[in-house]
Amino acid sequence: MKTIYGFPYGFEGLSWRYGHPTRELNPQNVNDIHGVGGSLLGTSRGPQDVSEMVDTLERMNVQMLFAIGGDGTLKGVGAIAAEIEKRGLKISVIGIPKTIDNDISFIEKSFGFETAVTEASKITNSAHNEATGARNGIGLVKLMGRDSGFIAAYSVLADNNVNFCLIPESPFSLEGFFSALRERLERRGHAVIVVAEGAGQELMTKCDETDASGNTKLCDIGVFLKNAVTEHFRNLGIPANLKYIDPSYTIRSVPATPHDAAFCLLLGHNAVHAGMSGRTNMVVGYWKGEFTYVPISLAVSKRKKIDPEGWFWSTVLASTGQPRTML
Repeated sequence: MKTIYGFPYGFEGLSWRYGHPTRELNPQNVNDIHGVGGSLLGTSRGPQDVSEMVDTLERMNVQMLFAIGGDGTLKGVGAIAAEIEKRGLKISVIGIPKTIDNDISFIEKSFGFETAVTEASKITNSAHNEATGARNGIGLVKLMGRDSGFIAAYSVLADNNVNFCLIPESPFSLEGFFSALRERLERRGHAVIVVAEGAGQELMTKCDETDASGNTKLCDIGVFLKNAVTEHFRNLGIPANLKYIDPSYTIRSVPATPHDAAFCLLLGHNAVHAGMSGRTNMVVGYWKGEFTYVPISLAVSKRKKIDPEGWFWSTVLASTGQPRTML
């Protein structure tokens, strides 16, 4: 009889030191997970001892390990696969891309991205309603996107009421941005701005702190822009009414859209097929309408980012009407 185990809180669940009880997964207790947001097993940050985790897999006689997550998860499971190979164990290790940032290389789309964009576009529409309801109204929305601005960019294409899209891949100066924003208000009387959380970091005093996974903590570009824009127009004596919206994690905690749910199911099917056929140290991908098997080392070799000189970013600029450069 085959048993399927779920390890709580990510890699913490594979380490004995945390004492998280392993959860057996069956058709009854996973029956409704496609209709709710969040995670049945939970997540965590921070490195774990690779040797300890493989000890757990070996002790429990696990034959296939499926890891669901983004760049950090894939790097971790790649280290697990290397330790398994070193020990000569017969354990298949398969990654499934789950990150709303959509920043995994050589994978066109990851599960969760479409749902996040759908939710984000509702928020940008609300920002537009707020902006048009006041003289010189400005709606400012900060969206997730640490190193890549895909959520911000696609939410802009989904809602053509957005007038400025600020992403990490396209630097801007406050002077250039303020000039374009003043021109927009003079011409139309309102503006909507979407900024990715990783944008404009060079404009602020950098933080030396890191999170549990070793990532440098970002400065808050949303609050920074809110204060900077408000002060700029106050100094000019121009009345401006700014509404700031930071949905934070809410765009990734909602139930999946039907298309995203179907996409997740297909990723799962292909992951199981890969494991059953003996493949390992790979992540299931999607590229040009086909499901693919991508080596984990290739998937984590670099972050996928928007090309500021490419056709996609040109399309975003055409949608917003913002200048190509605001330096």
